[in-house]
Amino acid sequence: MAKPAVIVVGADKGGVGKTTVSRTLLDYFSANNVPTRAFDTESPRGTLKRFHPEITEIVDMTSTADQMKIFDTLNNNVPSVTVIDVRAGLLSTALANLRDIGFLDAAKSGQITFAVFHILGPSIASLDEIAETAGFMQGAKYYLVKNFINNTSFFEWDQATYNSYFHRIKDAVELTIPKLNEMAYEQVEVSKVPFLKFVANKGVDDEAANYSFVLRGYVRHWLANVWSEFDRIKLTDLVGKEKSGRAPTPSGGGGSEK
Repeated sequence: MAKPAVIVVGADKGGVGKTTVSRTLLDYFSANNVPTRAFDTESPRGTLKRFHPEITEIVDMTSTADQMKIFDTLNNNVPSVTVIDVRAGLLSTALANLRDIGFLDAAKSGQITFAVFHILGPSIASLDEIAETAGFMQGAKYYLVKNFINNTSFFEWDQATYNSYFHRIKDAVELTIPKLNEMAYEQVEVSKVPFLKFVANKGVDDEAANYSFVLRGYVRHWLANVWSEFDRIKLTDLVGKEKSGRAPTPSGGGGSEK
């Protein structure tokens, strides 16, 4: 049995699109037949759960009882991957909690596969966040994610300054989430379905929908680019899923299918 894998998605700043990244991860794993569950830590109201209600549970990461819900069940056979969408501003706090319960030690010893997707904002404060999280990254795969979904404009950091932060974490990897057409993004939000369902022209309960062919095309193209980034870092290999051939691409190109 493959060892459990835990992916934490978060930032110490709000408004950087961390839940969007979590949603693309869940779609990617679904397309690659990787059993996955998710925890939305925006208690009591969750955004991730709105789009993936069947596999998502809302929890309070500061609650010992809810920590037990997540981590006492990691050795269950299915699902093999746990995605945790950390509430805005609580990434460092969540990592400190993982240290205190011994999770980071278990990851360091190889009992658990642990990855952190750190969603960066455009300001120098994001570099300070890297410094904050550096002490927790032993035994973890660390991904620095520049997310352009919210039309973020990243200023050009002085390269020497940037490198002084970036290289504090051994083997840190950069990822880029490209910008999605604003109207397409808004339509997916209104539809309240995963990106994959929107592309496939399906509604909340898998019933036929009538989403715009044009907007679905924008989402399909964007999602394929995001998945290319996940392929580049061999994400399925990381979570212990063997892949045969090329990863599936978002489908649903016809304009009239129901």
